[in-house]
Amino acid sequence: MARKKIREYDSKRLLKAHILRLKNIKLPLNVTQVRADTNFVELLDANPWLKSTKLVVKPDMLFGKRGKHDLVGLNLDFSGVEAFIKARMGKVVDMDGCVGSIDTFVVEPFVPHKQEYYLCMQSNRLGNDISFSDAGGVEIEENWDRVKKITLDAEQPADAAALAPLLSTLPLELRPDMEAFIQACYEVFLDLDFTLMEMNPFTLDSEGKPFPLDMRGELDDTAAFKSGKKWGELEFPLPFGRSMTSAEEYVHELDGKTGASLKLSILNPKGRIWTMVAGGGASVIYADTVGDLGYAEELGNYAEYSGAPNTQETYAYAKTLLDVATSNADGRTRALLVGGGIANFTDVAATFKGIIQAMKEKAEAIKAANMRIFVRRGGPNYQAGLALMRQMGQDTGIPVEVFGPETSMTVICAKAIEYVKGGQK
Repeated sequence: MARKKIREYDSKRLLKAHILRLKNIKLPLNVTQVRADTNFVELLDANPWLKSTKLVVKPDMLFGKRGKHDLVGLNLDFSGVEAFIKARMGKVVDMDGCVGSIDTFVVEPFVPHKQEYYLCMQSNRLGNDISFSDAGGVEIEENWDRVKKITLDAEQPADAAALAPLLSTLPLELRPDMEAFIQACYEVFLDLDFTLMEMNPFTLDSEGKPFPLDMRGELDDTAAFKSGKKWGELEFPLPFGRSMTSAEEYVHELDGKTGASLKLSILNPKGRIWTMVAGGGASVIYADTVGDLGYAEELGNYAEYSGAPNTQETYAYAKTLLDVATSNADGRTRALLVGGGIANFTDVAATFKGIIQAMKEKAEAIKAANMRIFVRRGGPNYQAGLALMRQMGQDTGIPVEVFGPETSMTVICAKAIEYVKGGQK
C-alpha cells in the first residue's frame, strides 16, 4: 500500500459523486478549483452556483491551519473570491518550515454553522480506525481527549453496534443521521481505496444534515488498476514546498510505466552517501541508519526499487541515479549503498545485470567522484548476482565491497560512513 495525498477539491468531489452512487445520498456539496491559468469568466459559466451564494475560498496545497495564516476567505461573493485569489496567487509562504508558493485554491459555498464535528477514517495494518468528536475545528488538538476511536477488522461492517461508542455523547435526535452519514462515508472509503478520509470540521447544514467543511484525503495509489476509473482525472501532488528535479521526474515516469516500483527523491545534491536499495522497508532502514549514525546531512537521496523490475528498467533507473550521485564532485570521497533485505521472489542476478550495465557506462564518472560502492543482498540467485558485482569491479576498476545476507544491512552503512569520513577535508 502506498498512501498518496490528494487535494481537498478531489476529496470532496469523490465523496459527493460516490456517496450518491453507493448510498443515494445527495450531499449539497458544490466545489470547484482555481489555478494560476484559470479563466474566471469560464469558471463562472461552468459553475453557476458561484453567482447565487456566499462563498469560501482557501489554498488547496496539502497543508493545514490555513485560517491561522490569513489564507481563508469567508462569506464572500464571487468578485470577493476573485480578488482574494489574485492577491494570494503565487504568494510565497512558510508553513512550519516548508516554504513554497500558492498556486491552487478551492472554492465552495459558505455554510453558516454553530457546531463543528470531527471525523477521521484511516487504514492500519489489520483493519481501519474510525475517530469521531463533537468538538472539531481548529482547536481539535486542544480537545483531543474528546475524540473517540474504534477499530474495525478488514471485513467488519460499520454497523450501529460498532459505531455506538462514537456517538454516545450526541443528543438522541442527532444520532440516526450522524450514524447514516458515517456509514456512508465508510463505504466510500472502502470502495475507492482511501487510506485516510478526514473531515475537520464537518457540521450540520440548514436541514440538519451532516456537511463537510474542511476535508483531506489519501488514496492507495497501488489500487489504481481497480479504482482508477472511479477516481477519474486525479493528480497526486507533491508535498507543499517540494518540486521535482529532472531526474526525479524521469524516474516518476518510469514508475508509471511498470508494474514494479521505482522511487527516487533527491535530498541533498551535494551529499556524499547515496542509496540504491531494493524494497521499501529496507530503503527506510538504510536511510534511518545513516541518520542514526550522525550523517543525515550527507545523505544524498532516498531511493527504492521493488516488485521485480526487469533488466532494462533497473538499467534506466540506476543510470539516472548514478548521474545525480556522481555530479557535484568536489574531490572528497563518496559512497553508494546498493542494498536490500533478503528477497522473496526477485531474481537478484537479473536486477543486478541492469545496475551493472549502468555502472559500467558510468565507470569513469564513478571513479572521478571518488565513489566506493557497498553491496549487500540476499534472496533468489543472490550468489550469482554478487559474483557479477565483484567481476564488474575487477573489469572497471570501480572500488566495490560485496556482502551477502550473513552481513547485516546496518553494517554496510557504517562501512560507507567510515569511508566517507576518511576522505573529509
